[in-house]
Amino acid sequence: MRLLKHLFLATLAIIASTFMAKAQFANMAPDETIKWETSTKDLGNNTFELIFTGSIIDNWHTYALGDSSPYTSFNISLDNSLEKIGDAYTLTDPIEEDEMQVFYNKIIIGQKVKLKSDYAQANASIVWVSCSGGTCASPEEFEASILINPKGLAINNTDNKNVSSDNTFIPDPDNQTIEQGNTNSSADSSSLWSLIIEAILWGFAMILTPCVFPMIPMTISFFMKGSSSASAGRFKAFMYGLFIVLLYTLPICIIIGLTLLLGGDSITADIFNWLATHWIPNLIFFIVFIIFAASFFGAFEITLPSSIVNKSDKNADKKGLAGIFFMALTLVLVSFSCTGPIVGTVLIKSTQGEFWAPMVTMLAFSLAFALPFTIFALFPSLLTKLKSGSWLNSVKVVLGFIEVALAFKFLSIPDQTYHWGLLDREVYLAIWIVVFGLLGLYLLGKIRFAHDDKLEKIGVFRLSLVILVFSFVVYMIPGMFGAPLKALSGYLPPLESQDFITYNTKANMSLSINTEAKPKQKYDLSLPLNLSGYFTLEEGLEAAKKAGKPVFVDITGHGCTNCREMEAKVWSDPKVYQMLQNDFIIVALYTDDKTTLEKEDWITTDKGKILKDMGRKNAYIARKRFGVNAQPNYAILSADGDSLVPVRGYNLDVNEYVKFLQAGIDANNKKK
Repeated sequence: MRLLKHLFLATLAIIASTFMAKAQFANMAPDETIKWETSTKDLGNNTFELIFTGSIIDNWHTYALGDSSPYTSFNISLDNSLEKIGDAYTLTDPIEEDEMQVFYNKIIIGQKVKLKSDYAQANASIVWVSCSGGTCASPEEFEASILINPKGLAINNTDNKNVSSDNTFIPDPDNQTIEQGNTNSSADSSSLWSLIIEAILWGFAMILTPCVFPMIPMTISFFMKGSSSASAGRFKAFMYGLFIVLLYTLPICIIIGLTLLLGGDSITADIFNWLATHWIPNLIFFIVFIIFAASFFGAFEITLPSSIVNKSDKNADKKGLAGIFFMALTLVLVSFSCTGPIVGTVLIKSTQGEFWAPMVTMLAFSLAFALPFTIFALFPSLLTKLKSGSWLNSVKVVLGFIEVALAFKFLSIPDQTYHWGLLDREVYLAIWIVVFGLLGLYLLGKIRFAHDDKLEKIGVFRLSLVILVFSFVVYMIPGMFGAPLKALSGYLPPLESQDFITYNTKANMSLSINTEAKPKQKYDLSLPLNLSGYFTLEEGLEAAKKAGKPVFVDITGHGCTNCREMEAKVWSDPKVYQMLQNDFIIVALYTDDKTTLEKEDWITTDKGKILKDMGRKNAYIARKRFGVNAQPNYAILSADGDSLVPVRGYNLDVNEYVKFLQAGIDANNKKK
């Protein structure tokens, strides 16, 4: 027994001495076994090599890049203005020892990237293990951000304290205002022809958006009058299309010219935001639509001056161009909140020094956008060749009902941005149900206007319209009780404005997973679908640090129709909803909200202008921090404010959205 006791004590002594030796070695190990420096090398053709040079202290060595221990791990996160070319590699030759590749004295890591704008930022992290004399130190980590700025452009970083002489840039969430590229931008394409094709497709697609569609009946009605001949009608239709193209293209050309003359100073989009969300232009649009509707109902006639109508020569057509220009201008202004993503993208490109691409893109877009309206304008002149009758007045009356319904879309926008509370969702729906119910009764002949003949019988086509209209009314009725009505999501106020919700759908069932209490918010706003979150980036980043989660930034607007469609058709998907609620800290940046900020939340622009309301501040952040000038756009940040994945825009593909969210989660986990 005594022998066993001595053996046991001897074993304990050996173990203890081993741990003491290791502890002593660990205490003697240097704080940093490798000193790192960063640099960039211009390889031409917008390709750069990021170089990380590590100087290893004497008597120590480290290991090659790999995924088996011990190894050196290299991770890089690129903003949306950079494209990674291949994997990282070492520029120094390793030494083979015990079937392992090791480095003495120096290790140099390289990574090639392609630059897609004037400048961009790359965030890199290196984790390594160094060893000496058969014993290894604890894993060490080096983090740095490299600013690639080949043109040497000035960057607004209030005191430049984060930029070092070797071009290494340490990001500061509060001061950093690097303008990044827009992932939705056509500039990401490598060919000018791909830009043109993409712009043309967008131009045709815009015809189906809630902002643009209301102008179709107005266009048809306007061009039903005032054409003294078929040739005059064709001329006016052509001029209408030409004015639309010019109104989209010329401002971009002027902006590019101004940026060149002013040395590349960025141009803000305040005027566009004002047109899309301020109560004055939206109230004007509402009144214009109601006036046209009243004219369609027969209250009065909107006609051109008789001196123009009675002349058939070309000179008379020229005098009538003022009215046609007004129609084109109305279309461009009314449609801006839907066409804004294209215009905003082009504005960003023009402020980044590109010359031809923005103008060609906008020209291609406007040509495709104007073509359907030119055809609509030409259509009434073709109708003059057909036999006239009461059916033609019926067409006008039907358009009048549609104009009344669509007019309330423009009244709804300032109601949301200014928080008037006049057109909550159920009030808006009640108006639409009544309007389209009356339209159905009119088509049945139960309602007649001054210029209508008595309806003796109903034809097959008219009966088909009656069935469609009343089916639409029946579809809307459950919306009064909270049904999401996804097909109308772009037209209706958000679901959270509804005072009562009793309808239960898959989307609403998914809301039951939200068991967390609502966070304390500085400003009294709400997120869609009963989600929890914040409305200032500062609050969101602070909450992310406490929760250890990434930040999901929703760049949105009350008057953004595409935002409502994304929320209704993508966010409501159970998987997307669960990820947003459980895996992220959500920050909604409303770029059109008119709430006055507390003084501590004011910001000063790079031009010295103080922004005091929420919308203008958020719009400035969207342009300067995220490089986007339209809604919706979505960004994912770490708790430190670093971009984890490229910004994502409007896209109704749920599976791709899930991949986007998961990529942000994975990138955040790697940073921990």
